[in-house]
Amino acid sequence: MRAAEVSLWARVRDRVAASDPGLLRLAAGSRTAGSIALTLAVLAVLGSPVTHLVAGAIASMVASFAIREKQRPRQAVTLALGLAVALVSVSLAALLNTRVVAGDVFFVVLIFCAVYSRRFGDRGYALGLIGFQIYFMSLFVGATAATLPGLYAVLAIAFGCSALVRFVIVYETPAGILQRLREAFRVRLAQLVAAQMELLDAGPDEADKALETVREGTARLHETAMMIQGRLEEGTADESVARLVQRRIAGAEIAAERLGLLLLSARSAERTSTLTLHLPGAPVPSGGELPVRDRATDMLRRDLGALRMLVLRPVGEGGTAMSHVRNRLLGYRDEENLPSASAPVQDVFRGIGEAARAVMGLRVALDGPQDESDDSPATTRSREELDAESAAIEGAEEGEREEKEVPAGLRRPTTRAAVQVSVGSALAIVGGEFLSSQRWYWAVLTCWIVFINTASTGEIVVKGYRRLLGTVLGVVAGIVLAGLVGPHTWPALGMVLLFVFAMFYTAPLSYTLMSFFVTAALGLLYTLLHRYSWEVLVLRVEETALGAACGIIAAALVLPVHTDRRTNDLLVTVLRRLSEVTGAAVEQLSGGPGDDLLDRARDLDRALGDLRSATQPLTHPITPMRTRRNTAEYLVALLETCAYHARSLAATAELLPTHPSIAADPRLRQACARITHNISVISAHVTGEHCEDAVETGPSIASMLEDAAPGSPRYGRITDRVLRHLQRLDEAVLGLARPLAVPVPEPGR
Repeated sequence: MRAAEVSLWARVRDRVAASDPGLLRLAAGSRTAGSIALTLAVLAVLGSPVTHLVAGAIASMVASFAIREKQRPRQAVTLALGLAVALVSVSLAALLNTRVVAGDVFFVVLIFCAVYSRRFGDRGYALGLIGFQIYFMSLFVGATAATLPGLYAVLAIAFGCSALVRFVIVYETPAGILQRLREAFRVRLAQLVAAQMELLDAGPDEADKALETVREGTARLHETAMMIQGRLEEGTADESVARLVQRRIAGAEIAAERLGLLLLSARSAERTSTLTLHLPGAPVPSGGELPVRDRATDMLRRDLGALRMLVLRPVGEGGTAMSHVRNRLLGYRDEENLPSASAPVQDVFRGIGEAARAVMGLRVALDGPQDESDDSPATTRSREELDAESAAIEGAEEGEREEKEVPAGLRRPTTRAAVQVSVGSALAIVGGEFLSSQRWYWAVLTCWIVFINTASTGEIVVKGYRRLLGTVLGVVAGIVLAGLVGPHTWPALGMVLLFVFAMFYTAPLSYTLMSFFVTAALGLLYTLLHRYSWEVLVLRVEETALGAACGIIAAALVLPVHTDRRTNDLLVTVLRRLSEVTGAAVEQLSGGPGDDLLDRARDLDRALGDLRSATQPLTHPITPMRTRRNTAEYLVALLETCAYHARSLAATAELLPTHPSIAADPRLRQACARITHNISVISAHVTGEHCEDAVETGPSIASMLEDAAPGSPRYGRITDRVLRHLQRLDEAVLGLARPLAVPVPEPGR
């Protein structure tokens, strides 16, 4: 019974770790709700009125979620500065309370400064947000000069409680967050292997659904790898350790993605295009026929299960049996240990061997040296390769990073956004006054919010739509809850705490859900302030719609950044990063000097993530332009395919100095020339340059190299893999040409 309880707890823990990597959402929700609860408890003990309870709840919430810095000392400094900004903001709001025109003008100036301050990093972002939100809180509770002393005390208590919860109760360190992210990566890797097992066994009717699960698992694993990448610098004290973890995470991610592709090929009559693994809705090749059940496929199912168990099993558990399983899987890296089967099925066994090696390297990097008493020769050889890689990483020097050009003047994103928000807020103030002279600030709040973390008109339209939808649903919930709670203060505050936690827990997942919880909580706050009525909630919807409309108008007419322009700029950035990674990797594989390839690959991933976010207005279900949506999804999937092959080339090139089976091949330079040329041609067409060049087509890359050096020896297995990556990359880059209207020569010309 005890073992069953431990197993159940382990499964629950793994599910939570996988659904919330690093427990970042859980920590954010707990920190904010805990800060509010502590503030309310202190104010209740002091006998504060309901108005001060509401002000304290809003202030503690702002003091908790505004801080985004990762280092604890910097968080403390920002929180202290935030209290000073909050005191100034509430003072000005109270003093300007009776001066309508001056108050409105100052509010617009404050909004401009709050947005413009984002150019100064996380601290500027936090202080600007605190200044705006506290001014809004002052309007919400009706601050006056007579109430200032009490509000000063409320703010001091709220910020103090926020600091206590952040630094003592919900204690987080960069190293602890990184450790939990590593655990989430391990669990998501195991989930991806389990999804790949289901894909192998799925019949024709279930194959497409199983493939979609593999796609989602691959994307979730990549998301976790990027999160780890963003925390390595703060979470590790030694730079060489950070680089080693980065290398092992990248290796495991690439091995898992490659294994999924090999499984797809094993189900198909011919080699599967990598695009199938990245394009939403793409069917399983060859109709998803179930592989013939024979000894080889039975072994394949068994070994996929063993790989998943190897990923999940904690270090030190399993003993000799687990060592034998690991040895068997690593043995598939040797040709003589492969079972008799078709070539695609043998490739899957090789992929399992490479994945097992990546898992072992990940364990050594994260958990230290392992027991080597039961190692087989294949395992010993894998350990030696990993040790050699670790030594090479420790001796590597950090290369110089490329400095990014920052636009000046009105072309700077923060300046443009500040002007747009100020104009939109001015419109919202005027329009809001016509709707309600008492609650016009709701329109301003919505206008402010739709500009947060958006950079184009299309993104603002989508965010405004989600905000309005969540608000309407929240109003309905607020009506029901207000009737249930009535005038009872503490049940209402308890539900507000619950909604605040849900708001921050769901914020990264769904902006609509977040808006729903915000509106429902505000309905309860209005009930506590005895201002609740059907008219107030309807007005909330009207003000939200007005604020969203003002934001969209300002974004469309004032220094607009159209979605097409932004996506084109980001597309060019992705293509440039792709060319850099591919060129540097092939240069190193050809015998050239080493480079920081994994960092370049992560720059590519980040650029692709920005592009994926920017295309959301084009791929959103509400968009009426179905053709553009399909084109955008296809282009992003092609670029994800390119990024996978570029990452694989970079990872292989980094193994060159230490891996005995990888040797430099100067012929690869010629193979890369056509790819980089085509990327340059496509970039020139996207940027609108006067370029009449067409992309180059021709024979396969392998045949190009054979024709160029007919007397040269045949490639080794690793070089063949490099050539396959280059061939797929060449095909994917050519695939980008037609939807982007880049000339493509006719066959035979």
